[in-house]
Amino acid sequence: MTIGALISSAPTPPGQPANEKHAKALAFIEDMTRNCDKVQEKVLAEILTRNANTEYLQRFKLNGATDRETFKSKIPVVKYEDLLPDIQRIAKGDRSPILSSHPISEFLTSSGTSAGERKLMPTIAEDLDRRQLLYSLLMPVMNLYVPGLDKGKGLYFLFTKAETKTPGGLVARPVLTSYYRSEHFKTRPFDPFNVYTSPNETILCSDAFQSMYSQMLCGLLMRHEVLRVGAVFASGLLRAVRFLQLNWADLARDIRTGSLSASIRDESIRVAVSEILVKPDPELADFIDKECSTDTWERIIPRIWPNTKYIDVIVTGAMAQYIPTIDYYSGGLPKPCTMYASSECYFGLNLRPMVEPADVSYTIMPMMGYFEFMPVGTVVTRDSPPKLVDLADVEVGKEYEFVITTYSGLNRYQVGDVLLVTGFYNNAPQFRFVRRKNVLLSIDSDKTDESELQKAVENAAKLLKPYNTSVVEYTSYADTKTIPGHYVVYWELLSKDSVGPVEIPGEVLNRCALEIEESLNSVYRQCRVADNSVGPLEIRVVEKGTFEELMDYAISRGASINQYKAPRCVTFTPIVELLDSRVVSAHFSPAAPQWTPERRRFE
Repeated sequence: MTIGALISSAPTPPGQPANEKHAKALAFIEDMTRNCDKVQEKVLAEILTRNANTEYLQRFKLNGATDRETFKSKIPVVKYEDLLPDIQRIAKGDRSPILSSHPISEFLTSSGTSAGERKLMPTIAEDLDRRQLLYSLLMPVMNLYVPGLDKGKGLYFLFTKAETKTPGGLVARPVLTSYYRSEHFKTRPFDPFNVYTSPNETILCSDAFQSMYSQMLCGLLMRHEVLRVGAVFASGLLRAVRFLQLNWADLARDIRTGSLSASIRDESIRVAVSEILVKPDPELADFIDKECSTDTWERIIPRIWPNTKYIDVIVTGAMAQYIPTIDYYSGGLPKPCTMYASSECYFGLNLRPMVEPADVSYTIMPMMGYFEFMPVGTVVTRDSPPKLVDLADVEVGKEYEFVITTYSGLNRYQVGDVLLVTGFYNNAPQFRFVRRKNVLLSIDSDKTDESELQKAVENAAKLLKPYNTSVVEYTSYADTKTIPGHYVVYWELLSKDSVGPVEIPGEVLNRCALEIEESLNSVYRQCRVADNSVGPLEIRVVEKGTFEELMDYAISRGASINQYKAPRCVTFTPIVELLDSRVVSAHFSPAAPQWTPERRRFE
């Protein structure tokens, strides 16, 4: 199938490449996907050749072999915990070629967690070139569906997050923070298809309020030039809308007077914004006052930015819960999910970006790393290595766990993503992201699994012991109706001293909510404290017998009474409504949990 054949079946008639540069990018995609298996074979040989002298490959006696058969027979499939001793050595300053023959330039902090902390993913300097390569393919594809993107700008709310240094002096930070602070981003050549309303200085400011305020102000000043509005995740865009709801009066005042608020103290921002906020604009200020003071914020995005063609955010996976709210604010504008990436590696593109979010599939680009796929349900043991499927050999309709080998030294590493094969583009498979393995709750970049929530609830329940009360059953829910969203934990309590309603002081249950937060991982706590992307956790106490009603409901829908187990997370609306109808009291965490960038263990 050619690129023309692919896009001819898309919902919107495609255009033509905008220029020679775009034509070359599309031809590159054609070449990579047609020769998918050969490219994969070449990538693996290249990785194994350059890393042949590493301690890790020598440990498994690969002896310089670069063929797939030897690689698969000798190198085990691993998880992060298996690599942790080696990663800790690098973090503490060991510069010998442990995982990679190229020096580890920094660690990228994954939003996945291990032992309550962010995972540290080793990266090498040239990985930035590979990420930049994938970025360079996005707009050539997008322009086929939405021509004329070079005639305006993108209003993107982009932020840098906290970073720290390991004991050995290597920087550890999120992958996008690494990119925004790199010379690749800061000194990028002018590209009319990638012009932002936000000056670099506003993106690079580490103060979240100053960064958001100045980016929003610039977006308002250039409202007629904006052709697309976006953020990395859907939750980030909704935070921007909420910020506008809370701060529109101050923003309008700045526009009316032609002077930047004194609350913006970063001098580099003040200089950059002064080149955009050059004079008073009372007409624009009046417009903002009028639009933002109305009773409804429905379609607020196209009302303020009338030329917006699409909303550029990730709304697959856990972010799908935000689609109704995004549609409310955007009036149902298209929501292309353009690429699939992680801290470990960048993977692929959405070659049909204008389809509905539920139909999004990503085409894995074979030059980014060596990719294998483990059928879901496969048991991994040292004594019985699993048989993994190569990229070109996966089967349509089957689900697989993603396993990667990277230039920076991850070998047969389980990413934790579950993918469904939906078809092929040329000889390259297309995948739909199904879920993160074992993730129970997620609001933003946080990921909380069942065992972690169980431990957190157990820790909080200890505060009920002086009242002879215990938690007999619980479940949870990611409530995204508020901005920011927050975790809700439903508790059914049992008192040993009373047959009537359980009476626990409200401040005790508030402390229980805080204790749950203190017990959750550092990614969650960072979202609460530094990013403000997750709101205070809420405990909703339900009536006695509520979980029996929940079981009755499940059985009425076909569940086996012998195998029924109370779900630890609920998403089905009728179940959430049943639980909420039985709530007798609600209690929020009264303070932010403890978190500092340096709170990391290397021992």
